[in-house]
Amino acid sequence: MRLAYVPVEEAIARPGLRMVVVGDIPSPWSEAAKGILHVKGIPWTPVRLAYDSKALKEWTGQRSGPVAMYEDEPPRAGWAEILLLAERLAPAIPLLPADAADRALVFGLAHEMLGEQGLGWTRRLQLVEAGLRGAGGFPPEVAAYIGRKYGWRAQPADALTRRIVEVLQMLAARLKAQHAAGSPYYVGDALTAADIYGATVLALLRPLPEESCRMDPATRAVFEYVEPDTDAALDDVLLRHRDMMYQRHLAFPLSL
Repeated sequence: MRLAYVPVEEAIARPGLRMVVVGDIPSPWSEAAKGILHVKGIPWTPVRLAYDSKALKEWTGQRSGPVAMYEDEPPRAGWAEILLLAERLAPAIPLLPADAADRALVFGLAHEMLGEQGLGWTRRLQLVEAGLRGAGGFPPEVAAYIGRKYGWRAQPADALTRRIVEVLQMLAARLKAQHAAGSPYYVGDALTAADIYGATVLALLRPLPEESCRMDPATRAVFEYVEPDTDAALDDVLLRHRDMMYQRHLAFPLSL
């Protein structure tokens, strides 16, 4: 399925919430933002990210996707800014706990999933590193571009893998403890943003099957790149949580 993308000039003139997202691939950051709006029932106008669009760059203040634009307010980019905007727009369906300690835990888990040096960030660099040495991951020319965009500095492959593995192990342990306490969610007994982030970030490691997430074969091959230690750390409890999220809470099949 494909979203009904609107040209940027038309989106600028529209009221309400407009959001720039990556098209045609299940980017964890874009899919997480879309998932939050879906769960909360917030209507929005989709705009496809285009790196060569001058109008889009001016409208979003040069910020990278996803970027949420609400009325004439400043652009919001990054998982935290978009989450907090959504919490304000639809407070009746909270994705942040009322308890301060649990709220802090959600933010901490979210950063480990989608923040800088977190799981998604480091897996992306792992795909860059593999591509630059011709061992899989992104094609070399794409790897070079993404590396420049996200401040790539030559790093040993094993250092990237260790970081990914430690986050995967932490997340798996967290879910197993929650299951033992009778909850299927990362924090407490209710759905939070951490559950959405935990489901979408796995697209970079084990994307959903083609019938549920249609992708260009070359893109799918990148996302399915296997590094043995990373793959071994991808505990089934993480994949079961992802599947539960799409069955119960998120739009399925994916609409890219």
